[in-house]
This record gives sequence, structure tokens and C-alpha cells, in this order.
Amino acid sequence: MTKAIVAEDEALLRAELVALLRRAWPELEITAECEDGGEALDAIDVHKPDVAFLDIRMPGITGLEVAAAAAQASPGTQVVFVTAYNQYAIDAFDRGAVDYLLKPISPERLAATVARLKERIASGTNRADALSAVVEQIRAHLPAAEPAREAMQWITASVGKETRLIMVDDVAYFQADNKYTVVMTAEGEALIRKPIRELLDVLDPRHFKQIHRSTIVNLKAIAAITRDDSGRGTIRLKTRQETLPVSLTFMPVFKGM
Repeated sequence: MTKAIVAEDEALLRAELVALLRRAWPELEITAECEDGGEALDAIDVHKPDVAFLDIRMPGITGLEVAAAAAQASPGTQVVFVTAYNQYAIDAFDRGAVDYLLKPISPERLAATVARLKERIASGTNRADALSAVVEQIRAHLPAAEPAREAMQWITASVGKETRLIMVDDVAYFQADNKYTVVMTAEGEALIRKPIRELLDVLDPRHFKQIHRSTIVNLKAIAAITRDDSGRGTIRLKTRQETLPVSLTFMPVFKGM
């Protein structure tokens, strides 16, 4: 059975796309419905789907960054970009390397996309190299990433019995820890109850990137990034002695940095 994942941060749009896919492609197995790029990366790594439907604009890790990772982690995965930005679909998509769906998605356009995907999957066409080229072309024409609408400037965190005000710029990284998220600064650690998924919605995406299922790093806190023979990365920080592992599927986030 053909497998697919769907990544769209808006719940209603994600549900609508899933419903459209089930009507247009009844035999398609949707193995994961993802709220953000981090979940999409994990799903691609675990399920190795035949198709990934990726919203270009998502908080934290974008659809473009997910696609770049997919080209390495699961080269057999066909990518379909879902976008409201028509200008991104002029040259790169029309060359046929990858497909795209414009919001709002029409059943006719989806049917044509499904037909092309079935043909590519049946022929075993591997488009990983073409996908990488398309991602770079689209990335070059994208406007600079906008900060979150209400980008968080400071947080209230617990340190023992104290409650402290911490400026977000002073945070080296955030790390999930059971019901809490640990906030690491040069001075030490504190705890907040906001989960990693919700932090991605309120942190400035220009400065904070997810590097692991449970970790978000402040790019301004990074001293160096190294890659081992397996392709995984290690981050050395400017103000803290510990290092941070970067999952293989998240390494493409740092390409070109």
C-alpha cells in the first residue's frame, strides 16, 4: 500500500487536505498527520513514506527544510508542496521535479497531482537530486522569514522556589523534560510548563531552530557545529560547556549557515 504523511500547521487545513486525499486516493495510507516541520521530519524518518505533502510555511522548521532533509533521509519519498504563495510555483515546480498544490486546493488539481504521483511511484523514479535543486531555487526566491506574530521577548520561569524573568535572547536552548521544558542560560537552568511544540509558535524563527525532537537552540548561542561520519551533528555553545546533539534529519536546517 502507498504511504503518505501530511504536514500542515493549521488544523482545519490539515483535516481538509486529508479528507480530499481520502476521496481522491482511497487506497492511500496516511501514516502521520503532522502539526509542524519537526513532527514531519520524525515521521519521514520513521515511516519512509512514498509521498510527503508539505506546507511550505510552518513554524520552526519550514516545509522547504523538511524537503531538503527528506532528500537525504528518505530519497524515495515524493514531495508535494502545499502553498498559498503562487509566485513560488512559477519556474521550479513547472519543471516537473516536484508537484505542488495551491490553497485553496481544488479537487481537479489534486486529481492531476495524484495521477502524476502514481505514475512516478510505479516507475520507481528517484527525484532526490532534482528535489534538492528545486528546494534551493524556491529558497532563493522566498522573502526573508518573518518573526512570529507575537514573538516572545521574555519568559517567566521557575528556579527552585523562585520565579524569575528571563529574556529570550539570553536563552541558549530549550529542552523538553517530562511535563516541563528546561530553559538553559549562561547562569543556569530554569523550568517552564510550555511544551516544545507551543514554543515553536512564539519564538522568532530567524533565531531559534529545532535540532532534535526535544530541543530548540538559539542560533546566536552557537559557537560551532561539527558533523560525524554518520551525518549527525554536534553543537558547541558559546556560554555553556555541554554540547547538543543534532539529529540526522535536522542537519539540513544548518545547510548554508
